[in-house]
Amino acid sequence: MNDRPVPPPAATPGLFPIPPLAEQERMIEAILFASAEPVSSAELARRLPEGCDVAEALAHLRSRYAGRGVVLVRVGEAWAFRTAPDLAWLMHSEQVEQRRLSRAAIETLAIVAYHQPVTRAEIEEIRGVAVSRGTIDQLLELDWIRLGRRRMTPGRPVTFVVTEAFLDHFGLESARDLPGLKELREAGLLDSRPLPGAAEAEAEEEDAEDVGQRPLFDE
Repeated sequence: MNDRPVPPPAATPGLFPIPPLAEQERMIEAILFASAEPVSSAELARRLPEGCDVAEALAHLRSRYAGRGVVLVRVGEAWAFRTAPDLAWLMHSEQVEQRRLSRAAIETLAIVAYHQPVTRAEIEEIRGVAVSRGTIDQLLELDWIRLGRRRMTPGRPVTFVVTEAFLDHFGLESARDLPGLKELREAGLLDSRPLPGAAEAEAEEEDAEDVGQRPLFDE
Protein backbone atom coordinates (compact mmCIF):
# COMPACT_ATOMS: atom_id res chain seq x y z
CA MET A 1 0.00 0.00 0.00
CA ASN A 2 1.32 3.40 -0.95
CA ASP A 3 1.40 5.67 2.13
CA ARG A 4 2.73 8.74 0.31
CA PRO A 5 0.55 11.83 0.74
CA VAL A 6 -1.77 12.57 -2.12
CA PRO A 7 -1.29 16.11 -3.53
CA PRO A 8 -4.36 18.34 -3.44
CA PRO A 9 -6.34 18.64 -6.68
CA ALA A 10 -5.70 21.62 -8.94
CA ALA A 11 -7.71 24.67 -8.00
CA THR A 12 -10.88 25.17 -10.01
CA PRO A 13 -12.60 28.59 -10.05
CA GLY A 14 -15.71 28.57 -7.91
CA LEU A 15 -14.96 25.31 -6.07
CA PHE A 16 -12.74 26.68 -3.30
CA PRO A 17 -13.35 29.50 -0.82
CA ILE A 18 -11.70 32.87 -1.35
CA PRO A 19 -8.44 33.05 0.65
CA PRO A 20 -8.57 35.34 3.71
CA LEU A 21 -7.17 38.83 3.24
CA ALA A 22 -3.97 37.98 5.14
CA GLU A 23 -3.29 35.12 2.73
CA GLN A 24 -4.00 37.36 -0.26
CA GLU A 25 -1.38 39.79 1.12
CA ARG A 26 1.14 36.95 1.38
CA MET A 27 0.47 35.90 -2.21
CA ILE A 28 0.96 39.44 -3.52
CA GLU A 29 4.06 39.86 -1.35
CA ALA A 30 5.57 36.70 -2.87
CA ILE A 31 4.83 37.80 -6.44
CA LEU A 32 6.28 41.29 -6.00
CA PHE A 33 9.33 40.05 -4.11
CA ALA A 34 10.21 37.63 -6.91
CA SER A 35 9.58 40.09 -9.75
CA ALA A 36 12.43 42.14 -11.20
CA GLU A 37 9.95 44.66 -12.62
CA PRO A 38 6.87 46.39 -11.18
CA VAL A 39 3.72 44.27 -11.50
CA SER A 40 0.39 45.77 -12.52
CA SER A 41 -2.80 45.33 -10.50
CA ALA A 42 -4.34 43.55 -13.48
CA GLU A 43 -1.50 41.03 -13.57
CA LEU A 44 -1.78 40.44 -9.82
CA ALA A 45 -5.52 39.82 -10.18
CA ARG A 46 -4.83 37.35 -13.00
CA ARG A 47 -2.41 35.35 -10.86
CA LEU A 48 -4.42 35.31 -7.63
CA PRO A 49 -7.43 33.00 -7.06
CA GLU A 50 -10.72 34.22 -8.38
CA GLY A 51 -12.55 36.57 -6.04
CA CYS A 52 -9.48 38.08 -4.35
CA ASP A 53 -9.61 41.81 -3.59
CA VAL A 54 -6.27 42.98 -4.99
CA ALA A 55 -6.83 46.66 -4.21
CA GLU A 56 -7.62 46.03 -0.54
CA ALA A 57 -4.79 43.52 -0.14
CA LEU A 58 -2.33 46.03 -1.66
CA ALA A 59 -3.57 48.78 0.67
CA HIS A 60 -3.07 46.58 3.73
CA LEU A 61 0.32 45.38 2.51
CA ARG A 62 1.46 48.93 1.82
CA SER A 63 0.39 49.99 5.30
CA ARG A 64 2.18 47.03 6.87
CA TYR A 65 5.46 47.96 5.16
CA ALA A 66 5.20 51.67 6.00
CA GLY A 67 8.21 52.78 7.99
CA ARG A 68 10.20 49.64 7.17
CA GLY A 69 13.56 49.49 5.36
CA VAL A 70 11.70 48.21 2.29
CA VAL A 71 8.44 49.86 1.25
CA LEU A 72 5.70 49.05 -1.22
CA VAL A 73 5.40 51.76 -3.86
CA ARG A 74 3.13 52.42 -6.80
CA VAL A 75 4.78 53.05 -10.16
CA GLY A 76 2.16 54.26 -12.62
CA GLU A 77 -0.38 51.40 -12.66
CA ALA A 78 2.09 48.86 -11.24
CA TRP A 79 3.53 47.97 -7.82
CA ALA A 80 7.00 47.12 -6.54
CA PHE A 81 9.12 46.85 -3.40
CA ARG A 82 11.79 49.53 -3.12
CA THR A 83 14.34 50.69 -0.55
CA ALA A 84 12.88 53.33 1.77
CA PRO A 85 13.80 56.77 0.33
CA ASP A 86 15.47 57.95 3.55
CA LEU A 87 17.81 54.92 3.45
CA ALA A 88 18.88 55.31 -0.17
CA TRP A 89 22.25 56.67 0.97
CA LEU A 90 23.11 53.22 2.34
CA MET A 91 22.93 51.84 -1.21
CA HIS A 92 25.42 54.38 -2.58
CA SER A 93 28.20 51.85 -3.10
CA GLU A 94 25.79 49.58 -4.98
CA GLN A 95 24.58 52.18 -7.44
CA VAL A 96 25.36 51.65 -11.11
CA GLU A 97 27.14 54.57 -12.77
CA GLN A 98 24.59 56.61 -14.66
CA ARG A 99 24.89 56.95 -18.40
CA ARG A 100 25.63 60.53 -19.36
CA LEU A 101 23.06 62.11 -21.64
CA SER A 102 23.96 64.59 -24.31
CA ARG A 103 22.82 68.19 -23.96
CA ALA A 104 20.27 67.60 -26.73
CA ALA A 105 18.92 64.48 -24.97
CA ILE A 106 18.63 66.31 -21.63
CA GLU A 107 16.74 69.18 -23.24
CA THR A 108 14.46 66.82 -25.14
CA LEU A 109 13.72 64.75 -22.03
CA ALA A 110 12.93 67.87 -20.01
CA ILE A 111 10.60 69.17 -22.71
CA VAL A 112 8.73 65.85 -22.91
CA ALA A 113 8.43 65.74 -19.11
CA TYR A 114 7.02 69.25 -18.79
CA HIS A 115 4.96 69.52 -21.97
CA GLN A 116 3.74 65.95 -22.57
CA PRO A 117 2.12 64.77 -24.72
CA VAL A 118 4.35 66.61 -27.19
CA THR A 119 5.17 66.06 -30.87
CA ARG A 120 8.62 66.15 -32.40
CA ALA A 121 7.75 69.40 -34.17
CA GLU A 122 6.71 70.96 -30.86
CA ILE A 123 9.97 69.81 -29.24
CA GLU A 124 11.91 71.46 -32.07
CA GLU A 125 9.83 74.64 -31.73
CA ILE A 126 10.59 74.88 -28.00
CA ARG A 127 14.29 74.05 -28.41
CA GLY A 128 14.68 76.29 -31.44
CA VAL A 129 16.72 73.65 -33.28
CA ALA A 130 16.03 70.36 -35.04
CA VAL A 131 15.92 67.16 -32.97
CA SER A 132 18.02 64.37 -34.42
CA ARG A 133 16.65 60.84 -34.78
CA GLY A 134 19.55 59.64 -32.62
CA THR A 135 18.44 61.77 -29.67
CA ILE A 136 14.89 60.40 -29.75
CA ASP A 137 16.21 56.85 -30.24
CA GLN A 138 18.52 57.18 -27.22
CA LEU A 139 15.66 58.18 -24.92
CA LEU A 140 13.45 55.43 -26.34
CA GLU A 141 16.21 52.84 -25.79
CA LEU A 142 16.63 54.01 -22.20
CA ASP A 143 12.85 53.52 -21.85
CA TRP A 144 12.47 57.00 -20.40
CA ILE A 145 10.05 58.16 -23.11
CA ARG A 146 7.56 56.29 -25.26
CA LEU A 147 5.17 56.97 -28.11
CA GLY A 148 1.85 58.46 -27.05
CA ARG A 149 -1.38 59.00 -28.94
CA ARG A 150 -1.39 60.56 -32.39
CA ARG A 151 -2.60 64.13 -32.65
CA MET A 152 -5.84 64.65 -34.53
CA THR A 153 -4.16 67.19 -36.81
CA PRO A 154 -3.01 66.99 -40.44
CA GLY A 155 -0.49 64.19 -40.77
CA ARG A 156 -1.56 62.78 -37.38
CA PRO A 157 1.91 63.16 -35.82
CA VAL A 158 2.84 60.89 -32.91
CA THR A 159 3.39 62.37 -29.47
CA PHE A 160 5.93 61.48 -26.78
CA VAL A 161 5.33 60.98 -23.05
CA VAL A 162 7.51 59.83 -20.15
CA THR A 163 7.38 56.14 -19.16
CA GLU A 164 6.85 54.19 -15.95
CA ALA A 165 10.60 53.49 -16.03
CA PHE A 166 11.17 57.26 -15.84
CA LEU A 167 8.78 57.51 -12.88
CA ASP A 168 10.42 54.50 -11.22
CA HIS A 169 13.89 56.04 -11.63
CA PHE A 170 12.77 59.13 -9.69
CA GLY A 171 10.66 57.20 -7.18
CA LEU A 172 7.44 58.79 -8.41
CA GLU A 173 3.95 57.35 -8.10
CA SER A 174 2.45 59.12 -11.09
CA ALA A 175 3.02 61.95 -13.56
CA ARG A 176 1.42 64.30 -11.01
CA ASP A 177 4.60 63.97 -8.96
CA LEU A 178 7.11 64.79 -11.69
CA PRO A 179 10.11 66.63 -10.21
CA GLY A 180 10.58 70.35 -10.65
CA LEU A 181 13.55 71.87 -12.45
CA LYS A 182 15.35 72.38 -9.13
CA GLU A 183 14.98 68.70 -8.26
CA LEU A 184 16.23 67.65 -11.70
CA ARG A 185 19.33 69.79 -11.26
CA GLU A 186 19.94 68.32 -7.80
CA ALA A 187 19.71 64.83 -9.33
CA GLY A 188 22.47 65.81 -11.75
CA LEU A 189 20.31 65.66 -14.88
CA LEU A 190 20.38 69.39 -15.53
CA ASP A 191 23.18 71.91 -15.24
CA SER A 192 22.93 75.57 -14.31
CA ARG A 193 22.35 76.74 -17.87
CA PRO A 194 18.70 77.58 -18.68
CA LEU A 195 16.80 75.06 -20.78
CA PRO A 196 14.53 75.94 -23.70
CA GLY A 197 11.06 76.49 -22.30
CA ALA A 198 12.42 76.47 -18.73
CA ALA A 199 10.98 79.87 -17.88
CA GLU A 200 7.49 78.73 -18.85
CA ALA A 201 7.88 75.49 -16.89
CA GLU A 202 9.08 77.30 -13.79
CA ALA A 203 6.19 79.76 -14.05
CA GLU A 204 3.70 76.87 -14.31
CA GLU A 205 5.35 75.20 -11.33
CA GLU A 206 5.11 78.36 -9.21
CA ASP A 207 1.45 78.80 -10.17
CA ALA A 208 0.74 75.19 -9.18
CA GLU A 209 2.48 75.63 -5.83
CA ASP A 210 0.37 78.74 -5.18
CA VAL A 211 -2.78 76.59 -5.32
CA GLY A 212 -1.23 73.73 -3.38
CA GLN A 213 -0.69 71.22 -6.16
CA ARG A 214 1.75 70.27 -8.91
CA PRO A 215 0.87 70.66 -12.61
CA LEU A 216 -0.92 67.78 -14.24
CA PHE A 217 0.30 66.07 -17.37
CA ASP A 218 -1.93 64.32 -19.90
CA GLU A 219 -0.94 60.95 -21.28
